[in-house]
Amino acid sequence: MFNNKNNCCQRQLMEQVVEEPTITKCVEKNFYHEVPHVCPIHTHVINRHIYNHTYTPRYTCSEECQVVNNDCGKCSGF
Repeated sequence: MFNNKNNCCQRQLMEQVVEEPTITKCVEKNFYHEVPHVCPIHTHVINRHIYNHTYTPRYTCSEECQVVNNDCGKCSGF
C-alpha cells in the first residue's frame, strides 16, 4: 500500500526541526520612588496698636465783678 519511497520522505520530514520566528514579549514594570520636597513656609505677624482717643472735659470757672456807676450828672455838685 505504501511504497518505500513515500515512507522514506515522510520520515525525513518528521526528523527536520523547523525554527519559527522569534516572538517578542513585552513586560512593563513600574518603579515608584518617593522624593521628599521641602516647602518653606514663613509667617509674618503684624501687631497693630490702635489708640482710641477719648476726651474728658475739665471745667474751670472764673468770676469778674464790674461796677457800673449810673451818675445822672444832676447831683454831682451836691
